[in-house]
Amino acid sequence: MTAPAETVQTVALRRQAAVRTLAPGPGLIEDHGLIGDQRGSALVRRDGSIDCLCMPRFDSDAVFASLLGSAEHGFWHLAPSVYLDGDTVPGSCRRYVGDSMVLETWWSTNSGTTTVTDFMVPGGGTPRLVRIVTGLTGQVTMRSLLRARPGYGRTTPRITEVGRCHAIDLDTADGSQLWVDADARVRRDGADLVAEFTVSADEQVAFVLSWQEGGVHSPPPSPAPDALLKHTLDFWEEWAARCTYTGPDREAVVRSLLTLAALIYAPTGAIVAAPTTSLPEEIGGVRNYDYRYAWLRDGAFTIGALADSGYLREAQAWISWMVAAGAGTPGRRQIMYGVGGETELAERELGWLPGYEGSAPVRIGNGAAGQLQIDVYGELADVLCDVALDAPGWARRIGSVVVGLATELEKLWDKPDAGIWEVRGPQRHFVHSKIMAWTALDRAIRFIEGGHAEGPVERWRVLRAAIHAEVCEKGYDAERNTFTQSYGSAELDASLLHAMLTGFLPADDKRVIGTVEAVQCELGTDDGLVLRYRTSGDRVGLDGFPGDESCFLICSGWLAECLALIGRPYEARTVLDSLLAASNGLGLLAEEYDPVAGRRLGNFPQAFSHIALLGAVRAAATANLGGAHGRGESGARV
Repeated sequence: MTAPAETVQTVALRRQAAVRTLAPGPGLIEDHGLIGDQRGSALVRRDGSIDCLCMPRFDSDAVFASLLGSAEHGFWHLAPSVYLDGDTVPGSCRRYVGDSMVLETWWSTNSGTTTVTDFMVPGGGTPRLVRIVTGLTGQVTMRSLLRARPGYGRTTPRITEVGRCHAIDLDTADGSQLWVDADARVRRDGADLVAEFTVSADEQVAFVLSWQEGGVHSPPPSPAPDALLKHTLDFWEEWAARCTYTGPDREAVVRSLLTLAALIYAPTGAIVAAPTTSLPEEIGGVRNYDYRYAWLRDGAFTIGALADSGYLREAQAWISWMVAAGAGTPGRRQIMYGVGGETELAERELGWLPGYEGSAPVRIGNGAAGQLQIDVYGELADVLCDVALDAPGWARRIGSVVVGLATELEKLWDKPDAGIWEVRGPQRHFVHSKIMAWTALDRAIRFIEGGHAEGPVERWRVLRAAIHAEVCEKGYDAERNTFTQSYGSAELDASLLHAMLTGFLPADDKRVIGTVEAVQCELGTDDGLVLRYRTSGDRVGLDGFPGDESCFLICSGWLAECLALIGRPYEARTVLDSLLAASNGLGLLAEEYDPVAGRRLGNFPQAFSHIALLGAVRAAATANLGGAHGRGESGARV
C-alpha cells in the first residue's frame, strides 16, 4: 500500500491530525473509525487502539470493551513504540482506502513513517480481523499490545500457545476461541499478548485475529494477509460501484451507503441500528442503550435509502428476513429482533463497566422490544411501497405484506403507544404514530387499487378518512398553526417533520408549512440542526428518564427534506451543510451532535444519521433542479 502524493508529515500537519499521548479514557467518540465484515464490527481509535470488538456477530459479547470502561476491560493497541512509551507524540492521519471499509492510519516519527491497515474480511468464511503494518520510509519500531477480556471485559481468558499461534478461550458455552497469528514474534505477558518489531521501507508485518467455533482445537489455516486485503478491497469497491447516484455530494453519499452496508448482517439480511451499545446521549447521563439489534423501523429506512441508490438486492434480502422474523410472532409483530430473528432481547445492566466517561449504566439487550409502537406499521408500508415501484416484479409479494400490516394495525391504531422514540414513560396518543397509521392504510389501499393485493378496501377507506379527521381535530393546534406531539399536548416533536413527508396533507397546506416552521423555530438550533423534543434537565422527562440530550441528526435530515418540500431549497442546503459538518474526518455520523461542545454523542456510527444525510442530499439536489420532493396527498411520489 503506497502513501498518497503528499508526504505523511505534510498530510498530518495539513489536517492538524497530531494525536495525544495514550490517555486512560476511551477518547472521543468521533476519534473512531468503523471496520466490519457484515457480521460483526470493531471500532479503531485514531491512536491505533481497537477498544470495541464484537465477533462473530454484532451482538456477540465484546472481547475488547475499554470504550465503555478502562484499559482493564480489553483493547488491542498497535502503534509506534515511542507513542506507547510517551516519549514523543508522532503525527498520524487516517482515511478509508478508496470506496471501502479498509481503514489506513499513517504514522510519522523522527525515525521514519509507516502505515497500519485495519479491516475485517467480508464474504463468509472464517471471521477475521487483520492488521497490516507497512514501512514507508526509514525505520519505525512498532508495538502490539493485545488484551482480550471476553464477556464485555469481565473475564481474564486462558491463553494457549500452539506453534506460532495463540488461542484465546472466550469462556462461552460452546467453547469458541480467538486465534492470533502474526509475522512477528508474540509473547505472553500475563494475560496479554505483546509483540515489538521494527519495519523498514517496503517491509510488512501482519497480525490476524480469527474467530473459531467451539470443538475445534487446532488453529485455522494460515492466512495470506495480502490476499485477504485484496479480497476485502475488491468486495467493497465492487459494492460501491453499484451506486446509481450521480448528483452533488456523491463522495458523502457513497461513504454513508458503505456505512449502512457495513451494518447489514449478511447471513440473514437483517440490519442493525448501530454497531455499539451504551454510548451515551449525554455525558454522564443514563440514556444509554444497546443498538446492535434489527429494528423494523431502522431497517425499513435503511433499505429505502439503499434502494434509492440502486441496491435492490439488499432491500429484497431484508424484506425476506423481515417476513421470516415476523412469522415467529403472529398477531402482533415485535418492533425489533436479533439479527438471526431472535425474539428474546432481555435487557440487563453490566455493573462492572463504569460506562463511557462514567455514563452508566451500560446496558445489553433492549427492553423496547416488547413495546407497542404504532408508527412502525406506516414506516414499513411506506418504504415497501417505494421498493415495489423500483422492483415491479416484487409488487404482488410486497402487496401481501403491506395488507398484512394493515390488518394488524386495524386492531391497534387507536391505542396509546410508546412512539418512534420508544419512551419509557406513560404511553400517549402520539400524532406521529397516528399519521403513520394513516400511512399504512393508505399504502395498503394503493396496492389493492393497483391490483397487487386483495383486502377490505372499502372498510379501510372509511378508516383512513376517520384517522385523518381525528388527527386534524385532536392533534392540531389551530392557534399556533402546528400539529403537536400528542393529543392534548402543546409540546412539539421533530417526528412531526417525518409525518409531513408522508403525503398526509399537500405540501402547500398551511398546516404543513406551519408545522415545519414551528419545529424549526422551537426545536432548531442556530446552525440548522434539530432537537427531538424538549427534555427536562434533572426532572424525569417524556421518555421516562432525567437528563438532556443534543441534536438528533435524523431529525435534521427530516428538516432538510421538509424545507425542500415546501420550496425553501437554500435553507435545506444550510441544514445539509450542518449535517456534513457533524461527521468526523472519516465521514461517519453519530446518533447526536452537540454543537456547543463540538462533540458526537450516542451510538456510533448510527444508521439513522446516515439515512438523514442521504435524504437531505437528495432533497437539496432535487430542489436545486427545480423539482418537487416528497409525496402528494395520495401518497404517490411526485
